[in-house]
Amino acid sequence: MSRSIRWMKYMALAAALILVLSGCGAGSTSDGAAQASGGEQSAPAEGGNLTYALATSPDTLDPHRSGLAVTVRAIRTIYDNLVVQLPDGSIKPWLAKEWSVSDEGTSYTFKLRDDVKFHDGTPFNAEAVKYNLDRVIDPATKAANSLALIRPYSSSEVIDEYTIKVNLAQPSQAFLGNLSQALLGIVSPTAAKKYGDQLGKNPVGTGPYTFVKWDENADIVVDKNKDYAWAPETVENQAAPHLDTITFKIVPEEATRIGSVQSGQVLAAETVPPQNIAALKGDPNQQLLQANTVGLPYTLFFNLRKAPWDNVKVRQAVQSAVDVETIVKTLYLGNYERAWSALSPGILGYDASLEGSINPDINKANQLLDEEGWVKGTDGIRAKDGKKLTLRYVDGSPNREKRNDIAAIIQQQLKQVGIAVEVEITKDIATVIYQNWDYDLYGNSQVNSDPNALYAFYHTSAEGERPTLSGLADPEIDKLLEQGAVETDLDKRVEIYHQVQQYLIDQAVILPIYVFPYTVAASKTVQGVKFDALGYPLFNDVTIQP
Repeated sequence: MSRSIRWMKYMALAAALILVLSGCGAGSTSDGAAQASGGEQSAPAEGGNLTYALATSPDTLDPHRSGLAVTVRAIRTIYDNLVVQLPDGSIKPWLAKEWSVSDEGTSYTFKLRDDVKFHDGTPFNAEAVKYNLDRVIDPATKAANSLALIRPYSSSEVIDEYTIKVNLAQPSQAFLGNLSQALLGIVSPTAAKKYGDQLGKNPVGTGPYTFVKWDENADIVVDKNKDYAWAPETVENQAAPHLDTITFKIVPEEATRIGSVQSGQVLAAETVPPQNIAALKGDPNQQLLQANTVGLPYTLFFNLRKAPWDNVKVRQAVQSAVDVETIVKTLYLGNYERAWSALSPGILGYDASLEGSINPDINKANQLLDEEGWVKGTDGIRAKDGKKLTLRYVDGSPNREKRNDIAAIIQQQLKQVGIAVEVEITKDIATVIYQNWDYDLYGNSQVNSDPNALYAFYHTSAEGERPTLSGLADPEIDKLLEQGAVETDLDKRVEIYHQVQQYLIDQAVILPIYVFPYTVAASKTVQGVKFDALGYPLFNDVTIQP
């Protein structure tokens, strides 16, 4: 039988708490399902095309190769997973009907559904699951993010057509929950072999919608899977979707994206700018949907591989000079929470004691830089041994969630203490950051359900693997992260992750900035949008009302 993850008492926020801020009528439920006067639910409207504007374009529609949250919005419609995670943290069946775990926690035996087919007609069975798990760990797949989720998977054994034994190199408290994440969605082995590196443009899964087309930087279209009959507990409609199609439109410019909802050009749009929230709340024709996300908040990572950022005192000087509170209040108008830690509130092990622990202190920043021999010149910029104190701050384009604006404010704040900030905005993040590692400060976040997510960001990288953003290499932190992955005592596990978070702040390895709430502006004709445990939208129940 399945084992629930027993950490509800630690959750300050339900990960998928849906806040319908639009003031629904008394005859509606939070998921938008209309109620008849006699208490019976009216039949849902069938058909129609939902137009849904995305803030950025996916990098690929191959779940095992993607690293972007925006990708999940689309691939959640195409692929299913072995298990599903509920808002309370428990793990429930999906494509796997049930499972057992060995006493030592190093193997899982899954009993699979026998009534599922991929969109191309390929049978879903144990061989297909084995193919997927092995594909993720195959170096040729280059599945950096999926690989981090699947650790410490080592091999699979097909017991019979619908039974598979999955073996781990060591116990993992995160493994079962990670199998519910979209980046471990199950792809058709037939399609993966046929398309190879091009599967991302020809995706085939078992999900509620089938892929139609992807015009890059324009739109992605998916059609109803009329044979679908195996939805998870996170949605009410267990059969084929009510909608005929969904068109995900790529609209990076935020004013255009939200304006397109207000003008009726699209029916829904994600990532509502803070300055538009009040107007949407008061619009009788629109609704604002919001889900809390959990995992790693938007965080700025120092590149510890480069001097002088390998010096803790120089990093602490930056930490003291940056006024995060002002940044968050100025840019997000009270709609985003300030982040205090490497983890977000609501996830197991979040250390609330860090809240209020970092405050701007210009005198301290100047003192630390003075102690390290950085002297201000006539231009106000510090220098040492003939080299100016310059910080290379790299960010992506477009200006997602006003992140470019964060860079501009930090540039001005650090100038006060004699640090020159060179801001580079680039569309080629993959090359600048993940190939050349040419940055001093770079921001990133990750949606995740388990604190083991810290492993991929702060554990010393194995030889041949992609380095971490910070380049941190500390044997004590490695040991803690390794212990946290296998510890079965929840209290001990929480304490381990508290120690990791405290170290990252004490040593100024990172600058946590904000916790991201996923917001959707939608016409009130759109009903039934739900969110999964990580805050991603689900479209199984969605209808378009006349």
